[in-house]
Amino acid sequence: MPDPERSERRLRPAPLLFEPSEAVADPEHFFDLESLDDPAELLARATELTLAFRAATDRAVEFQAVAAAQLADPRRFDRLTTEDIARRAEWTEDYARKMVEFGRDLLRGEGLAGE
Repeated sequence: MPDPERSERRLRPAPLLFEPSEAVADPEHFFDLESLDDPAELLARATELTLAFRAATDRAVEFQAVAAAQLADPRRFDRLTTEDIARRAEWTEDYARKMVEFGRDLLRGEGLAGE
């Protein structure tokens, strides 16, 4: 049975390093969006943040894939199986296999997004 405390922890976003700690302590604070009164300005700023977070997510996934591929590299004496990688990353083994292959593709020269 899944641990509800662990599931709740996974659903919460990682702290954003560039937000002041006082702002993070306020659960209503989110990049100062709560202070915007003009709905058009709020929509524009929220859209900018959404696009930035999507790009950050895509880039982070690419780094996960590269790390998974490196950990699974058969040339490493301490290589991990996809089962081990799945356990560490809290993925299914099938997803870990796909991430290892994606990472290998990236390492073969397709490069990371933005490079």
